[in-house]
Amino acid sequence: MSFSTVNPATGKVVKEFPLQSDEQVFNALTTADQRYREDWRHRPVAERARIVARAARILREKRDEYATYPTLEMGKVTAQSYAEVDLVADILDYYAKNAEQFLRPQPVPGEPGATVVSEPVGVILAIEPWNFPYYQLARVAAPQIIAGNVVMMKHAENVPQCALAFARLFEEAGAPEGVYTNLFISIDQVAKLVDDFRVRGVALTGSERAGTSVAERAGRNLKKVILELGGSDPALILEDAPMDHAVEQIVMGRTFNGGQGCVNIKRVIVVGKARGEKMLAELKQRFAAIRVGDPTDEKTQLGPIVSERALEGLLNQVAAARAAGATIVHGGKRVDRPGFFLEPTIVTDIAVDNPLHQQEAFGPVLSFYIVNSEEEAIKLANATKYGLGAFVFSADIGHAQHVASLIEAGMVYINSCFVDSPGLPFGGVKNSGFGRELSEHGMGEFLNRKLVRIANAA
Repeated sequence: MSFSTVNPATGKVVKEFPLQSDEQVFNALTTADQRYREDWRHRPVAERARIVARAARILREKRDEYATYPTLEMGKVTAQSYAEVDLVADILDYYAKNAEQFLRPQPVPGEPGATVVSEPVGVILAIEPWNFPYYQLARVAAPQIIAGNVVMMKHAENVPQCALAFARLFEEAGAPEGVYTNLFISIDQVAKLVDDFRVRGVALTGSERAGTSVAERAGRNLKKVILELGGSDPALILEDAPMDHAVEQIVMGRTFNGGQGCVNIKRVIVVGKARGEKMLAELKQRFAAIRVGDPTDEKTQLGPIVSERALEGLLNQVAAARAAGATIVHGGKRVDRPGFFLEPTIVTDIAVDNPLHQQEAFGPVLSFYIVNSEEEAIKLANATKYGLGAFVFSADIGHAQHVASLIEAGMVYINSCFVDSPGLPFGGVKNSGFGRELSEHGMGEFLNRKLVRIANAA
């Protein structure tokens, strides 16, 4: 096993990076733990925040350089790579500006002399995926570093240059050794780190299988873990929803980032047969017009799937859905060109016993349903083990809010596919995981909320 840059637009190996030895890994852990205990946790919040704010400035100054790595390593369309860089800079700035307020001691109402203070806990191990190779890191690193924790980051094996670039941000910003540590390590080495007492918390974004394994190991070691495990996010198109707007949002929400996002729209559920058939016809036309190709070409709308393995997995999902009685309305085939490209795909006639009914398709594959009533739409939206995001489209905002309250999800967006912001908490329920990232809630996940109670001496 090694960390490798494989350009998904060509299928060619660009560069390989060796794994670190156990000695290197645990020397790095010793450095991080000592940095936390002897230095970092004792620095004023404002000083830690200045370093993170400096990282944001460097990222903006080197925006062109940083945008090239996600496009090279995971096939992100260039314009979307720039958008990710900008969002990450905003996240760094958000915590730099708000951390002192978030970490301020809080008096306990009705309890004279009682205060809750927020303190760091130590070394945080983060295990992150490839699909948003900076954003996923920033969601953990920015709040936890400013909070006084130190972060050891194991990134995905296929985005090593993104990982190194992100680590350079903090080094160039003046973070001392051990505050942010990049790791090129194996799954077995991850397990050893989770077992080590000096690691005090674990954050993972990834597959359900990975989350189960890490949570089990962290639990045996009595360590807090936060998990974001993906989803099969439904979009409910209610009877009064403006059709043109909903179609626009669905196309964006299913194909953004190559369709490889945890909160991409995965399932569309339309109330009403006539409206459903009209929307399906419109979506078919829109999907047929999507320009698939080189992610560095400014005309490209949909880039490649991240890897040969991921592409084969999607093709197998589509084939299994068809074998179980589903109809492939559009796409479903590999694009005849070098690299790992999939036609944007729409699947309908998905019965309850069809495997796609419960699966997450992590790519530009849209499941499409037509139902007779709003109640049926809500039931279908909830008929999954996942509960990350959901979407409700309606002209009646008050009613849409009511429908949102009935959906089992960590996040519900009304009349938009998604709106990322550093101040909005991110996370899910059910098998989509637990815990939150971003906003004040994200900073609080790895803090010791310590009670200090003062009483007069006798």
